Amino acid sequence: MISIPAKGTPERDALIAEHRRCVDSMKGVAGFSVLYCTTPGDTTDVSGGVHEHPDLRRILLRMRGESPAAGKLVIVCTRIEKEWRIARLSGIRGVPPTFVNDKVYDDEQEIQHDIFLMRLDELPADAGMPEHFHDGWKRKDDNWPVT
Repeated sequence: MISIPAKGTPERDALIAEHRRCVDSMKGVAGFSVLYCTTPGDTTDVSGGVHEHPDLRRILLRMRGESPAAGKLVIVCTRIEKEWRIARLSGIRGVPPTFVNDKVYDDEQEIQHDIFLMRLDELPADAGMPEHFHDGWKRKDDNWPVT
């Protein structure tokens, strides 16, 4: 399996550039997908992104496969349809997420790209390797009653 590209490599720069291209083309579209709109803001003709860039698709799948508990980056809407901020989950039920910085976004798409960059920096080079997978969510050390 291929490792995550290191900082400063052409492969990593290409991933970031393709993600940026998709983000810019999705402005004005509700929600978010890593796809390239031929006409910005119009999803009737999409290409690029995860359809045509296998390394970007692989990286996004690995990011989504990481443990969702403590430390996961999330988007928090601070003013409905107007302002968003990046926060980090505590991993403890009832404990609210904490904001990672003071930056306030007025565009849903821009915050997605910044989270992508933050997660790419935090993702270990060997993330998603087969040796890191386990038998599943019902392992005996997951506090499930043994039957």
